[in-house]
Amino acid sequence: MTLLEHTNLAPLSDQLPQRFWTGTSFHAPADYEVDCSPFDMSDADLQPDSELAQLMQRTYGDVGLVVLRNTGLTNPTRMREFAQIIVRQDMTYEGGANPRNRMEGNVYEIGAPLVARLPYHHEMAYLGKSTSLISFLCLDPLSDTGATFVSDGVASTDAILATPLGQKLKDLGVCYHRSLTDAENFIGEVGYGVYNHWQKSFGTEDPAVAQAKAEVLGLIVEWGENRLMQTRYYNPAFEYFAALDRNMLYASLADHGLWFDTWPLVQHLPFRDRPLHMTYGDDSEFTRNELQQFIDVYDEFGTKLDWERGDVAVICNYRFAHGRPGIVLGEGETRKLGVLLGEQFERVGQRNDKW
Repeated sequence: MTLLEHTNLAPLSDQLPQRFWTGTSFHAPADYEVDCSPFDMSDADLQPDSELAQLMQRTYGDVGLVVLRNTGLTNPTRMREFAQIIVRQDMTYEGGANPRNRMEGNVYEIGAPLVARLPYHHEMAYLGKSTSLISFLCLDPLSDTGATFVSDGVASTDAILATPLGQKLKDLGVCYHRSLTDAENFIGEVGYGVYNHWQKSFGTEDPAVAQAKAEVLGLIVEWGENRLMQTRYYNPAFEYFAALDRNMLYASLADHGLWFDTWPLVQHLPFRDRPLHMTYGDDSEFTRNELQQFIDVYDEFGTKLDWERGDVAVICNYRFAHGRPGIVLGEGETRKLGVLLGEQFERVGQRNDKW
């Protein structure tokens, strides 16, 4: 069954509300912030046995989140070096959903329009190979409205498992559906109705190579009209995390069609034609009430990260989901974050003895 055959929903008459937090952060800044004012951010501070490195490692190990403040850094290459105290093996972004461009090395742009709301998500949950952590480098902050939010995975997992929705996710798992357009069919076009081309996602002009790369990532591939690449990936909604020896909620509605409710160029599309969609693992749809409950369980445990220029954040992709509201820039305002992805791992799904 293809994406277009089983998603015959009309667009929601109104957007499901999302708060991202309760108004009070679930984690206090003292839990995860490291003040770099006492350090000169020299090469000596990059050494694994330096005071700064040990403080970063201890904070990340305890919380799964560390944010360097007051770094004085402005160069993304230098910022990346400090992120790599934790991100010891950064990965190339390949097979991902978002159309990200490189900024330098393996530092990428966010890959999403600022005006688009980005629901909470665990990075690359829709592939058989995910990433263990993600780092954000703040190049240009935006005060007040430019925050990123992170949601505590332990708390959200416990909360959702206490509901019928969580038990249904536990029993059925989910299916991630993607439709990737063919760049050759949009030569000279402005990209209306385009989210991402398979050429950009998989780094090739050859459909056979793209399919082979997709299959290595665990995707089922079908080809539609105009070389539309349609993929499906069935997997548990939870992922076993060895460091805590327990299953963690890993699915989110960022992979559902509502991801595009505020996304320019594609927000007009009916759900059946949107580039991403998520169903239960038996291909059945979520109800509206289930969708709202899924959003709320992440929002309840959100922490607000306000950015300052030079901030370096490292986030465990198991222990935290991340997202943000849409952002509208005023005259002369900018907001620019770089993204660094950590070591890849093979999805193992949930373990039935680790609930």
